[in-house]
Amino acid sequence: MFTLDPRLQQDTLPIGDFPLCRLLLSNDSNYPWFILVPRREAISEIFQLDVLEQQQLWQETTVLSQVLKDAFDADKLNVAALGNVVSQLHMHVIVRKREDAAWPAPVWGKHPAKPYSSEQIAAIRERLRLILTNEFTFLEG
Repeated sequence: MFTLDPRLQQDTLPIGDFPLCRLLLSNDSNYPWFILVPRREAISEIFQLDVLEQQQLWQETTVLSQVLKDAFDADKLNVAALGNVVSQLHMHVIVRKREDAAWPAPVWGKHPAKPYSSEQIAAIRERLRLILTNEFTFLEG
């Protein structure tokens, strides 16, 4: 049974589900920072997914990346699966802008997280509702 790592649960807001992955929003308004987590138990590495699931992970990452680049007018997208702190397999898709708080450095550890207001979260959810239509189910929250 799929359960979200407690650290991800603590630091993110649930958005919804693609066929394979749960989509989370990092609760850090410094950057539009999204996280895809395959809904599989005890997976820490991409190679632990079967071949079709690996392809699905890349497909969902690609779709999300394309949508975010346009929706948030990104100058660059940072896509990474690190897992040094949280070993549960997850893919970061971070919208970067030349004027963001950390540019051009990586976002990790650069600035303290700045939580979203409820209004900001509602605006992001609404923006995503307009563009994530195929094979995506929104979670209420």
